[in-house]
Amino acid sequence: MDKAHLAASKTTKTLDFNELDASTGNIYEAIAVISRRAEQINETLRAEINEKLEDFEVVTDSLEEVFENKEQIEMSRQYEALPKPHAMAVHEWLDGKVFYRYPETETTKS
Repeated sequence: MDKAHLAASKTTKTLDFNELDASTGNIYEAIAVISRRAEQINETLRAEINEKLEDFEVVTDSLEEVFENKEQIEMSRQYEALPKPHAMAVHEWLDGKVFYRYPETETTKS
């Protein structure tokens, strides 16, 4: 997990539309780009969690046997405490760290 993502807001925050659409000029385009970036962040986080949870995987034949692993619980709590992917994406967008392009216009320029 990138340390810059931890600076994102963990609570709901009111944003100025003029800040969001400053680079695109269109609020709907800005929201579309932010939502796609949030999906990418979510997929990355999910892959990280699944990779770490594989270390704790125990195969048992009985459903009655449930083992509590304190390390697994602590790791789960760390990921629950992270800001949500949409908050991370908005934070990146406002910092100018998100790159976007329009493939339709690039092909017509050639």
